[in-house]
Amino acid sequence: MQLELSPRQQETIANALTVLAAAIIIAAVALLFWGFGAFVSRFSGVFLPLAVSGVAALVFKPYFEWIHTKLKMPRLLALVAVFLSVIIPLIAFGWFFGALIVEQVSDLIQRMPELWQQGMAWAKTAAPKVMDFLDRIPLLGDLSAAVETEKDTLVQGLRSIGTGALTAGVGIASWMGALVGWAVAPIYFAFFLLAKPSKNLGIAQFLPFLKESTRNDVNYLVHQFVDIIVAFFRGQIIIAALQGLLFAIGFSVAGLKFGFVIGLALGFLNLIPYLGNMVGLATALPLAFFQPDGGWLRLILVLIVVAVVQTIEGTLLTPKIMGDRTGLHPMVIIVAVLFWGTALSGVLGMILAIPLTAFLVVFWRLAREKYVSEVV
Repeated sequence: MQLELSPRQQETIANALTVLAAAIIIAAVALLFWGFGAFVSRFSGVFLPLAVSGVAALVFKPYFEWIHTKLKMPRLLALVAVFLSVIIPLIAFGWFFGALIVEQVSDLIQRMPELWQQGMAWAKTAAPKVMDFLDRIPLLGDLSAAVETEKDTLVQGLRSIGTGALTAGVGIASWMGALVGWAVAPIYFAFFLLAKPSKNLGIAQFLPFLKESTRNDVNYLVHQFVDIIVAFFRGQIIIAALQGLLFAIGFSVAGLKFGFVIGLALGFLNLIPYLGNMVGLATALPLAFFQPDGGWLRLILVLIVVAVVQTIEGTLLTPKIMGDRTGLHPMVIIVAVLFWGTALSGVLGMILAIPLTAFLVVFWRLAREKYVSEVV
């Protein structure tokens, strides 16, 4: 006896199968991400220098080809010219500012225990005043009582944080040892630059088992990913360098001790969007308040510098240098940095967060236009 289903039953079964297939696909993608993240985390010491060298080669490739073709230099000489054009400005920068940077870094390291003690002393002095203020507000009285009740728990939590910080310090020390692996990064960089791109051979040629339309889509996505990588990092490097100089000059003018070094470090960290701003504020504001001639006025001056530099970056640098290459909202960028930093277990994921997210947006648009619309 043949089972016949009504149109409504057929639609219900079809919808259920669609949901089941979508759940299986999502689970497979999640498992793939987990496996890929674990693999990258396990071999991050190998992949991070390789990825950074590859990105740097993509950024410098047009410059290298211009030297090779326009100046008629052999490829090896063009490679030497690229290295010199990077190394000479760094040497010049070190020549002019190296002594200042070393002096400020050394002083900052020596003063860290003193600054920590000043911060703890200020916290002990301010804590009773804060608790008295809370007691005067009926709505916050319960909060004050809860804090007093859970004081021992809070102390234990702070001790745990201290233990975690010590563990993190050991991890940083081991990570510094892993920097030896970066010695091969210039070799990777040179290899990527010297590799001759084939004009007639695309990624589609390696996928003969796919339909022609699918091969073209894959080829399009790969080229889009490379274009996004190049556009983002080329612009972000310039913006981060200019931000670092602006912060260094601004902090120095504002009278922030170690301001030049902190400003440069803040700009460098902004290669990962918003990381430099968060770390910089967490470092610069306490220093501005607790330094010998510090206080609220110095702290306000530092905040003004940060606001001015951020305004210049948002209204002038990013629109003129990078434009809207990624098309991502700032909130999406923050979430992307956190997500990819977790998914790929560290710095590599945070560095590649924006290009990967922008690529996923391009992939979704293509899939929606060519495949999802056909199904729906």
